[in-house]
Amino acid sequence: MNRSRIAPYLYILPLLLLLAFVFGYPLVRIFEFSFKQVRGINGPWVGWANYKLVLGQDLFWDSALHNLFLLIAVPVMVGWSLLISILLYERIRGWKLYRVILFVPYILAIPIIAAVMKKMFQFSGPVNEVLRWIGLDFLALDWIGSSDVALWTVMLLIIWRESALGIILFLARLLSLDESLIEAARLEGANWWQRARYVLIPQMKTVIEFYVVISVITMLSSVFSYVYIMGGGRGGPGTSTMVIELYIFSALVKISLPGIASAVSVLLFLISLLLIVPLFAVRRQAYREEVE
Repeated sequence: MNRSRIAPYLYILPLLLLLAFVFGYPLVRIFEFSFKQVRGINGPWVGWANYKLVLGQDLFWDSALHNLFLLIAVPVMVGWSLLISILLYERIRGWKLYRVILFVPYILAIPIIAAVMKKMFQFSGPVNEVLRWIGLDFLALDWIGSSDVALWTVMLLIIWRESALGIILFLARLLSLDESLIEAARLEGANWWQRARYVLIPQMKTVIEFYVVISVITMLSSVFSYVYIMGGGRGGPGTSTMVIELYIFSALVKISLPGIASAVSVLLFLISLLLIVPLFAVRRQAYREEVE
């Protein structure tokens, strides 16, 4: 009996060792570098000096606040993806074509999409020209060049692209449901909202939770390509689109301070844990309540 319990773990042990080396070793080295004044591949131990320097910079706090600000997009993405996936599940006319169109942005590389959108949202770009043509001049903003609007523009781009993944995930879950439940709800006189609220969404809880976690991780550590292209590589205009990833890139590449970059990377890792671990704790508590 003991052999049968251990055997599965022995089969996956080589992969676990490989993953520990590929992901674990760099993580350990980053923690080590964050306490050193690194020049090249090593340097003298400086203790908490790198962290004190980073935490004393307004630019770091601005970057962290911008990442947290982008978390506003998470509930928007979840709600939008749910709405579209349910509409597609209801097989509205042309739903197959809509499904392809909605998923195309996720297939394209982020730099390509960001470069195209940067051209479209320029002050004299197609978006503003259309708004002026239909008489909505007050909406023709400097989407990229204004420090008050630039981060909102980046957020809209992220929502547009990243929602595609949520739509596909939710639609895949919906297509696996027993349609007899939906038919029963229809026969009982449930309208569209009631079917979605009381029949469909409760059966998608685990997929929604998974997508929320993925979206939070995206907003914290996967927006570099968006802000780098849209902000001209500097987090501009000014520092209005500077995020922690771009801060790390600037410290590592532009001013060659691996110790500072490592310290910020560790802080980003800890921030991510502080936001994601509670999500798993809530899920575990909900699971226990369901079992009881």
